[in-house]
Amino acid sequence: MKKIFFILIVSVFILNCKTPKTASTKTDEHLESLKANDTVKITNEKVEYEIIIIEPGFNFWLASRARPKGFYSQQFLENRNWLYVMEWNQRVLQPQRYRTDLYELQIDYQQDIDYGYEVNYMLYNYFIYFQLTYNQRLGPFVPRI
Repeated sequence: MKKIFFILIVSVFILNCKTPKTASTKTDEHLESLKANDTVKITNEKVEYEIIIIEPGFNFWLASRARPKGFYSQQFLENRNWLYVMEWNQRVLQPQRYRTDLYELQIDYQQDIDYGYEVNYMLYNYFIYFQLTYNQRLGPFVPRI
């Protein structure tokens, strides 16, 4: 009788230790919807400039792992983007040396144009995402978040 009582107590204790399943929060739903959307469109209407990124998983990565807006200064983003764009364009021009499925099109990024914070932020984070996802190194800096 003592054994049955002990087993019953242990069973009830184990069953009650399970964590209850909670309903999805709005944040989780938002992140899941970002997974489904593979296209990111970045525009700056002042300079009539647009970047379209078609990359599975970038939206989700941006919302879940990237540094928040305002973390980097615009000057920092512009400097890094300039270095990354130069290397990217060099790789596009050397299809015999670099994978053409990764480096398809050149990026027209000019240092003397103020693209605004939003465009620079998204472009910089795409370069970081690209380097981490495809194990590439576009510059002298180790890509990190």
